[in-house]
Amino acid sequence: ENARLLALLNDPSAIAISNYLRLREVLRLKNLLAEDNQFLREELRGQIGEEIAGADFGLKGVMDLVRSVAPSSTPVLLLGETGVGKEVIANVVHKWSLRKEGPLIKVNCGAIPEGLIDSELFGHEKGAFTGAHAMKRGRFERAHEGTIFLDEIGDLPLEAQSRLLRVLQEKEIERVGGTEPIKVDVRVVAATNRNLEDMLASGKFRQDLYFRIWLFPIVIPPLRDRLFDIPALVEHFIKKNEIELKLSHHPTLAPGAIERLMNYNWPGNVRELQNVIERALILSKEQPLTFEDVKVDIRSSISTTSMPDNSDGDSISLNSVISSHISRTLQMTNGRVGGEKGAARLLEINPSTLRKKMRKLGIPFGRKAKRG
Repeated sequence: ENARLLALLNDPSAIAISNYLRLREVLRLKNLLAEDNQFLREELRGQIGEEIAGADFGLKGVMDLVRSVAPSSTPVLLLGETGVGKEVIANVVHKWSLRKEGPLIKVNCGAIPEGLIDSELFGHEKGAFTGAHAMKRGRFERAHEGTIFLDEIGDLPLEAQSRLLRVLQEKEIERVGGTEPIKVDVRVVAATNRNLEDMLASGKFRQDLYFRIWLFPIVIPPLRDRLFDIPALVEHFIKKNEIELKLSHHPTLAPGAIERLMNYNWPGNVRELQNVIERALILSKEQPLTFEDVKVDIRSSISTTSMPDNSDGDSISLNSVISSHISRTLQMTNGRVGGEKGAARLLEINPSTLRKKMRKLGIPFGRKAKRG
């Protein structure tokens, strides 16, 4: 009789278990769909185009290093001040890598509360802690067969650094509340604006993790050290904001606007320049951009006399600025383009690239310069 009564529970129990399994699968697919949507948004943003302004000049050394390391799976460490564009370079590393078809997952290590770092990076099982109502995959698990960008890695506490080191060494993670290790195939790109050597000395950064991520460091120069990239950056941000702000007119620059920007020290680097341009576009009311709210800091190394002649009142073009800079550099090298004491070495670009640019700009060199 008991067996007969228990048999009556077979069908409803089977239905309940089946429904539970289906619900769990739906939740898993829902999470995957959300992650795929995020990935597709990143891809669409990339298809729109993310131009690297200054790739042939101020950032040429950086881009050469990126081209060298991108095809491998070597961890990359991006160093530089806040706002220099570390995330943009991380995007390029991923897009030029063999993992470009995989996800690029970005993590701001400094923005995660200390108590949630493990859950965010490595995920958690259902019921692992209060509020864990469902299983959640961590950022490393989502980045499987892709790239994870750990921004501000210097802000991680020592305990999290230790667990991160294990992931880099063992290539596996363990969710919070889980008991089984999960293999992950992830390429790590880290970034920081901190001095990791000082943090090592003060015991705030693990030495073993330091040597693990210091395989291929890339230092991104601040904007004040590549002022001649400013015209290209201004042009890029104007085009970008013209679309995003849905402007009904094409913005123009007032006479002296570029000189004003190039005489500023830019403590906030490229991000500050981007904000200045967006603010100017909003307030311009279809008038030429003047950037008068920028507090000019006249530098001894750059003066308005080094800029192209602008007496006719027209705005300075990017080509005229580049042409003037190349001509002045050639004067310093007595017309020499290649070699140890040549203009190419001072400009930190390949001599053939410089000659090609000079031909395009109509700058005489070699025999033509001597005849001139």
